[in-house]
Parts: sequence; structure tokens; C-alpha cells
Amino acid sequence: MITQIEPWIDDEERKQLNRVIESTFVVEHALTKEFEDLTRELTGAKHAIATCNGTAALFCCLKALGIGPGDEVIVPDLTFVATANAVLLAQATPVLCDIDRQTFCLDIEKTEQLITPRTKAIIPVHLYGQCADMEALQNLRERHNHISIIEDAAQGVGVKFLNKHAGTFGDLGILSYYGNKTITCGEGGVILTDNDELAKACYRLKNHGRDQKGTFIHEHIGYNFSFTEMQAAIGIAQMHKLDRIIEKKALIRERYISDLADIEDFRPTFVDERVSPVFWFTTFLTDKRNQLQEFLKERGIQTRLFFYPLHEQPCYKGFSFSKKEFPVTSEVYTQALSLPSAYNLSETDQNTVIQAIRDFYAHCS
Repeated sequence: MITQIEPWIDDEERKQLNRVIESTFVVEHALTKEFEDLTRELTGAKHAIATCNGTAALFCCLKALGIGPGDEVIVPDLTFVATANAVLLAQATPVLCDIDRQTFCLDIEKTEQLITPRTKAIIPVHLYGQCADMEALQNLRERHNHISIIEDAAQGVGVKFLNKHAGTFGDLGILSYYGNKTITCGEGGVILTDNDELAKACYRLKNHGRDQKGTFIHEHIGYNFSFTEMQAAIGIAQMHKLDRIIEKKALIRERYISDLADIEDFRPTFVDERVSPVFWFTTFLTDKRNQLQEFLKERGIQTRLFFYPLHEQPCYKGFSFSKKEFPVTSEVYTQALSLPSAYNLSETDQNTVIQAIRDFYAHCS
């Protein structure tokens, strides 16, 4: 099987993990701070707060802003379910919005049409190497200055918009380091913010309501969303590989595009010229998505579909926010197919994928 995605793990991660074993500190300590410092350096954010995963990071952002029952939060219909689940966990109401046909991120014009007096936040999601139109969203926010912006940049490590890192435009942003992301900690998330008070609030929320560890006096209600030194060790090693991973993924995408350019039905995804993308996955649009996926599967080539639209999710069938139509999300979902895009994809394996796709279209014609 040629896998669609897998992390690049080698002796570098083992060396960092040995630091943890030798120190005997397995809970948040020196390596966690080092990982947070590397994240601040990468993103330019004033604060980078490590959490156990990206979903917990989103929840902390919502709670730090005081969002809860009776509040509405606008989220894109095309995203991983965690974006809306974090809103539900905060006891607020997700309001789904259709996506931009080119970027697959929030349609900002449609977002503005959904704003009500109950709208307390907007969560743009930066998908598949792209970035939401943060320029338009910031302009929207100026017209509705009671609304906060929380960026879900779970897939956005290394992504920039107008040379500013994804996740640093809003009041708060989050990154994810799940096992299939551009770089990984296995599990893990980071909260980004330049706001000192929000940073303190997020830290308390993830640390049992305390301003520091090692005390049993809890000034606030909080939770246990702590990071670990093992996660930090892997993350440090991965951070040192990030530039090479980004470069290799760009080369993989360029090769797919150049070698398959003559197939009219196989269309590469759009890239906004204001964005410096990171191609977590290389994705194409095709009217023959299901047939092509099955054809490649039979030849031992793993592919991946886009996230299932939130309004179609079985778990949301009883919620009023899902009972609407989202034509762009529905259309894009039926066309998108992500090809093998891992750092360690060999030239031979990529040749195999390319030839299989050419064989499929030759058979179709």
C-alpha cells in the first residue's frame, strides 16, 4: 500500500525522547517550554500555550472569551467535526456557513449575512494548505466589533497570509499536532494570542484553574488539558524538520500538477496569491472522484476524501443548525480527492500513483 499520509519519524525524535527519560520529568517542564518557544519563534505570536490536543485548545479559547449558553459561533460547514464540537462543549450554538468555492474556507460575504445580536465569535478554518481571507474577515470585524475571531489553524503550521502566520490574526488561534498533520507530537495543540489577559485565562483553563502548577489553591474553574514532555520531545524534533517537510511537500505537489496537467478533468486546487501555503495534502478536483478512488485502491494506492460536511453529519441530525443547504460545500465534497502526500513518498511511488491516474483516465476515454 502506498499510504496517503504518515509522519516522518526517525532517530531525531528518539534523541529528544531520551532527554525526557534522562530527566525523569514526564509532565510539562523544560521541553514543553522549549516547544512553546519554538512555536512563538515560528508564528510570531506573543504567547504560545501547549495543550493536550487542538480540540481542547479551541474549547479554552471559547471559554476564555466568556462564550457559553445563548451565544452563537459561526463555523464553516467544511471542517473537521472538532471545530463545531468545541462550540457545543462550551454550550454555545454553532452556526454553519458555506465555503468559498476556490479556497474551501469560510465565505466571508455569507458569514456577514449570518451575524445576529447573539453572534459572539467567528471561527475561520484554514484548510488543506490554504488560508481563509483574513483581510476580508478583519474588515468584517471592524464593522461588527463585538465579535471575536478564533482561528482554527489546526492544519496551518507554517502557512502565512500576507506574510503573517496563520492563527495570529484573530483574538486567539490554535494549531494542531495530531499524527497526520504537517508536523506532529502524536497528539497536541497550541493556543496563540498576543493578548496577555486571554493568555492567562487560557493557561488557567488548561491547568485546573490555577496560574501555576504545584499549588492546590484554585482561583478559577479549570480543566486538565496539559501537555507532556513526551509530546514536547517529538514536537521539538519535528520543528527542526519543518522547513524540509514544507519543501518536499511543495515538490510533491508540483510534480503531480506538471505530470497530470493534460488531464482536463483532474484539476489542482486554487492557491490565493496572498497565501504562502503548506501543502499538508495535495488535492485535486475531479468529476469522477468515487470511480478514481476505487481504481487507485485496487492498485494499492491510498487516497482520502475531504471532511464530510457538518450539515450532513449523523451526530448533528437532531440539531437545528444542520437543517440548511450548503451548495458549495456539498459540491466540493463530491469532487475532492487527496493523493499520497507524505514527506517520505519516494519518486518511484509517486511515479506509480501518476501512472495509475493516467491509466484510469485512458480507460475512461
